[in-house]
Amino acid sequence: MKSRRVLRTTAWGVVLGFAAAGLTALPAPAAVPRQVTVQWSDCKPEGKDDPEEVEGSQCATLQVPVDWHDPDGPTFGLAIARRTAKSPADRVGVLMWGPGGPGDSGVDRVKTGMSRFSQNLQDQFDIVSFDPRGVARSNPVKCTAALLVKQPSPIIKSAAEFRATIRYNQQLATDCRDHTGQVYDHLDTWQTVHDVDAIRRAIGESTISFHGSSYGTVLGGQYAETYPGRVRAMVLESVSDHSAASAKEFLDAQATAAQDSFSEFVKWCDAATTCALHGRDIHTLWADLLARADHGEVPDPQHPTVAITPFNLSFFVFRKLYDPEWVALADTLQQLDASTPPTGQAPVPPGLASYPLAVFCQDWNLGVRDYREYAGHLDRLARNNPDMRYPGQLMAVSICLGQPPAANPQHRLKVHGLRTPVLLANAIHDPATGYDWARSLERQLGRYGVLLTYEGWGHGSYNSSPCMQTTIDAYLVSRQVPERGTSCPAVPPVG
Repeated sequence: MKSRRVLRTTAWGVVLGFAAAGLTALPAPAAVPRQVTVQWSDCKPEGKDDPEEVEGSQCATLQVPVDWHDPDGPTFGLAIARRTAKSPADRVGVLMWGPGGPGDSGVDRVKTGMSRFSQNLQDQFDIVSFDPRGVARSNPVKCTAALLVKQPSPIIKSAAEFRATIRYNQQLATDCRDHTGQVYDHLDTWQTVHDVDAIRRAIGESTISFHGSSYGTVLGGQYAETYPGRVRAMVLESVSDHSAASAKEFLDAQATAAQDSFSEFVKWCDAATTCALHGRDIHTLWADLLARADHGEVPDPQHPTVAITPFNLSFFVFRKLYDPEWVALADTLQQLDASTPPTGQAPVPPGLASYPLAVFCQDWNLGVRDYREYAGHLDRLARNNPDMRYPGQLMAVSICLGQPPAANPQHRLKVHGLRTPVLLANAIHDPATGYDWARSLERQLGRYGVLLTYEGWGHGSYNSSPCMQTTIDAYLVSRQVPERGTSCPAVPPVG
């Protein structure tokens, strides 16, 4: 690790048409409900859970308002889980895990995903997390499965397709609302911020430490903005910048990050004889696969009898860049290059299915006026990002076409009164939350933000190198803040 020292913590005393992002935090709830407590019981194995992994976790349900603007109104059950500190004598407090996604389950993280946390953190913290409203066990958003599989591709090619996408989005919203209930209209991160503080109160803690990753960093940053006095320490890992003012700014940042990571994959493959595509022109191979997918000639790697669309093919590659899984990605691209057109049809699923992406339209105003503007975005992305012209987050724009203005629109963070700076952690080559987003948030936070740089690859960096883990642990346990400009060297991926 480069240039690391300890600072004293006491010194830190996205409807049609774009709606401008707000410049101040949204108001606090109208009132604070009476103090409530939770009744913990042993978590039970579910589905394919390994009972031995689940052992030791505790689960509970906390009743919270459907709408924190009306705290005395209807409530629903928020699923929470915890593991108590393994070394009670050394207990520091509570570490709240902020799930990403959107759609990740914090309860599952506590039950079967504790390898995400070092032994040091498990020894010294009660680790607590939750299923965000609309996710998993917390009044999940449910929609007709047969309607969900008809979701239009974000690669919109005509004004007629643009209008059809708006009609579909409106139909889907009505369907999901009918099957989900009132919570559907109150999924935004502002609401979840107050859910987090309700958990804090219910478990009797005056302050919490918080570690959020990816979409969980939007939650963490807004919590620090709303309840600075309740933050003991905060880590925001793989930083999502909730201040992108327009669809152009949002999409350009996302595509740039994805293209950078794809380019890093190509560089690795050019140098590594273990790469299945070593010596091949990967850019030409990939362009040919996208063209073939546009004609329904490429099989879905996960469902080989069914054709995959160009967007879903791009999304598959995008996710392989997360860890990154370069070896597997090269192997799969080689197999797809040699594949024959599939002849099967995807089955029409019965019943209801979960749909956690609805929160995007309540957290972001990324409106596009008409097809001409949308086509302009696609043309620009293709010119500037020849391989990853269809970033995964393009769907965050397309699924919100025709939807109402966001309840919690993007804005620049205004944080004051923290007891210690927020520690930001980001890889230079992150395909989903680019390094520039982390630097932007550091600037927004000013003296309340310090960026720890991982000089390697992937979405998430805590488990990427011993240096990152040790530095983040020291901050969370002892609030040892690394010097500005600190970085950790890259560890070559093995996946």
